[in-house]
Amino acid sequence: MKKFNGSCHCGSVKFSFEEEDITSGMRCTCSYCERRGSALSKFTLSKDDLNIKAEDDAMGMYQFDTKIAKHFFCHSCGIHPFLETVRAPGQFRVNLGCLDGIDVDKLEIVLFDGKNLL
Repeated sequence: MKKFNGSCHCGSVKFSFEEEDITSGMRCTCSYCERRGSALSKFTLSKDDLNIKAEDDAMGMYQFDTKIAKHFFCHSCGIHPFLETVRAPGQFRVNLGCLDGIDVDKLEIVLFDGKNLL
């Protein structure tokens, strides 16, 4: 297992986790994710496995439609570092672009059909 560190753009929201080497990611096609365009982890992490360190009141959360998925963002810079998934509440996917040392352009990115999920 390798330790990964990540953060929003301004550093107000930081996170870390351990995972095998990251060689691929996914892009969701739901109306919200498609507009954001971020590459997400194909793996999920439990709340206990995702170590979040955020300054007071640094994080906001957005929900839509079924209000199951939780999209977290930094109030200061607007970056979305991770989300709680709709398919597995309590499990998180991370924005691979927020990780130190990961070049998203070199990863295999697959599409996830979020438009037709529900």
